[in-house]
Amino acid sequence: MKTVLDLGCGAGRHTVYLAQEGFEVYALDISPEGVERTAQWLTREGLQANLQQADITALPYPDDLFDSIVCVSVLHHNTIANIRTAMAEIRRTLRPGGLLFATECAKGDHQDGQGEQIENGTYLAPEDADQPGVPHHFFDEDEVKAQLHGFVVIELERDAQEFVDGSGRRALSVHWDILAERL
Repeated sequence: MKTVLDLGCGAGRHTVYLAQEGFEVYALDISPEGVERTAQWLTREGLQANLQQADITALPYPDDLFDSIVCVSVLHHNTIANIRTAMAEIRRTLRPGGLLFATECAKGDHQDGQGEQIENGTYLAPEDADQPGVPHHFFDEDEVKAQLHGFVVIELERDAQEFVDGSGRRALSVHWDILAERL
C-alpha cells in the first residue's frame, strides 16, 4: 500500500479522496479546526487516516516515510525562510523516488501585491481578504526551481485562469502546478 501525506489538509478534501482510493493516508494541518473537520468527514465516510495537528516546518514523521506528498496551496502561506524549512522537511520525510504534487501562488495572481509587504514577494493578506493577516508568498519561476533542489522536476507549469470575483470583477488566479521526484 502506498503511503501519502496530505500536507496542509484543511477540511480534508484530498485526505478523504486519497483514503477512498485505498492509500495509507497521513494528513497534517496547523489548524486544529481543520484537523477536526477532516476527522469528522472521514468518520461520516467510514474511512481512516492518520491525522496530526502540527506546523509544516517541523513534520512529526520519520525520514523517508512517504511515497508521495500532496501539498495544495499551502507552502506559500509562509515567509521564504519558513518555506525553505518546510521544503527541507518534505525532502526528509519523502522517500527517494517519492513524488511531490504541489500547487502554489505565482507572481501575477490577483492577490499579488495586496496587503502589507513583509519581505520581497510576501504580503500579509488585507483585512477584506479571505484569509486576513495570513502571509502569501508569490513565486516567480526561479524561486520555485530554487525550492526544488534535491528533486527532479517532472512538470512545472504556470496555470493562469480568469474568473469573476465576489464583486463581479474579472480577476486572474495564477498558480504553479508542480510534480517532482525526490532524488
